[in-house]
Amino acid sequence: MHIVCCDLEGVWVPEVWINVSQKTGIDKLKLTTRDIKDYDELMNYRLKILDEHNLTLKDIQEIIGTLKPLEGAKEMINWLKSVTRLIVVSDTFVEFADPLMRQLDYPTLFCHSLEIDETNRIVGYKLRQKEPKRQVIKALKSLDYTVIALGDSYNDISMLEEADKAFLYKPPQNVIDDYPDFPVVTDYKMMKELLLEMF
Repeated sequence: MHIVCCDLEGVWVPEVWINVSQKTGIDKLKLTTRDIKDYDELMNYRLKILDEHNLTLKDIQEIIGTLKPLEGAKEMINWLKSVTRLIVVSDTFVEFADPLMRQLDYPTLFCHSLEIDETNRIVGYKLRQKEPKRQVIKALKSLDYTVIALGDSYNDISMLEEADKAFLYKPPQNVIDDYPDFPVVTDYKMMKELLLEMF
């Protein structure tokens, strides 16, 4: 029995932090897991910048509320759910994800949570567990699923490496160069064709 595990941002929806950077004019916030491999380093960097600019959770949520899924994403997700099981495995946060997941008809999402103080400032974050993306794949394999994984960034690599079958979806060139063994897919049509070969 197959199950597909995939990233969220860059695969189904725009990159949240890039949009926050564009909307706020804070160029330093445009860095993502496509640029920095260490997630803790990246998040601590982001929290420091948010604090310096007095940005609250509400400010970020208002920007996220303006975002739309990538063209064709909802249709592709609906197709996937009709032919197999699908879990979105993301390093986003529950507090960020809801407006986006609503527009995608709420596929199952595994992600993290934020720590918010009494002034609505983001003061920390809580990962579900160490190496969360890899652990999801290991758990599903222990349940006798054949796992197909796809993602676009450095933080997806552990998930792709652990899966039975895997590919990159529209990754930046630096990720392709660092992980040349993974097939690369550049649109949903190609994604569907490759998935059908993998099932």
